[in-house]
Amino acid sequence: MSDLVSVGLMTRVFPPDVVDEVIAAAGRTEQRHRSLPARVMAYFAVGMALHSEGSYEDVLGLLTDGLAWAGPDAEPVKLPSKSAIFQARERLGAAPVRALFDRVAQPMATEATPGAFLAGRRMVAIDGTCLDVADTAGNDGFFGRPGVNKGERSAFPQARVVALAECATHAIFDAEVGPCTTSELALSKTLVDRLEPGMVLLADRGFTGFDLWQQASGTGADLLWRATNNVRPRQVETLADGSWLGEMRRNNTKLTTEAILVRVVDHHVEDGRGEPIGPFRLFTTLLDPEEASATDLAAAYAQRWEIESAFDELKTHQRGPRTVLRSKSPALVEQEIWGHLCCHYAIRTLMLAAAHDTDVNPDRVSFTAAQRITRRSLSQAGDFPPSGNS
Repeated sequence: MSDLVSVGLMTRVFPPDVVDEVIAAAGRTEQRHRSLPARVMAYFAVGMALHSEGSYEDVLGLLTDGLAWAGPDAEPVKLPSKSAIFQARERLGAAPVRALFDRVAQPMATEATPGAFLAGRRMVAIDGTCLDVADTAGNDGFFGRPGVNKGERSAFPQARVVALAECATHAIFDAEVGPCTTSELALSKTLVDRLEPGMVLLADRGFTGFDLWQQASGTGADLLWRATNNVRPRQVETLADGSWLGEMRRNNTKLTTEAILVRVVDHHVEDGRGEPIGPFRLFTTLLDPEEASATDLAAAYAQRWEIESAFDELKTHQRGPRTVLRSKSPALVEQEIWGHLCCHYAIRTLMLAAAHDTDVNPDRVSFTAAQRITRRSLSQAGDFPPSGNS
């Protein structure tokens, strides 16, 4: 089967040799020949996200369409049963698909990409979202259900995803997945450790706090976060552009000697009718107004909403509106989520290439059109080289 699968764009973004390497590192390489080897199932996990409405047999049929050797007299390939596909998914597990995402996904904007950088730093955003998962006892026990009304819980268990996305391209390049009973802040503490110097992280006020700020800024990345009303730095100095420097302390108290110097930007925004809304307050590690003015920072913070658009692409257009993830066990739910993240990243690489070729902003490229093109690429033969017995 490995010699027959053709998955177009997916093999260009996730090359077969990389897939084989992450499978081997996870200890999932087959010890004997199987009709559904691990490499095929890794692409199948991504294919399920691309065709979330299709059955197991439909998705595998699309992956094996357009066989390179299939002439007019060739016998059709007999696809494995639904049960065999399910067992192959279980053998693969979630770890190789996550490792594939970790290995390949990265920020992709270049200097030519509009709106990608602030003061020479790559703008990225952090936020979280929840996904409905199949209503089974295993999923309920592992992921939990959020409360919706007093004494009531939601109809489905939910998994929580906290992600880092590049603002200019909507490319989700890092993520953590957990139960909905684990807070966004708890998952973000693991995620922010992987920030890098040369990035500026945008975050909503739900993330603002002394400990997380200290942890994130300790990576060497810069921060531009909206502040909560109860965090009140002690003003130290007013700067020429109207922003000011302040000392932020743990627990917002003067009893501790530990303090972090932040720059504070207070601003209003228009509601579209010329009426001001606000005030809004931003904290940043970019302390020099000559490097980034208060106006520049306020305008740049609006880019934080791009991660909301990325989640909408993943949840509404790719997964399908109000669609529940199909997997019945926690391990396969995680595999399915990482498959969705891989799929979204692959589509976004296609969109950025199209934007650069036509010299337009990636925001002007249609996600649904790129998704349709990616689906059509599944039927192009010859993209999958032989893989021996893997």
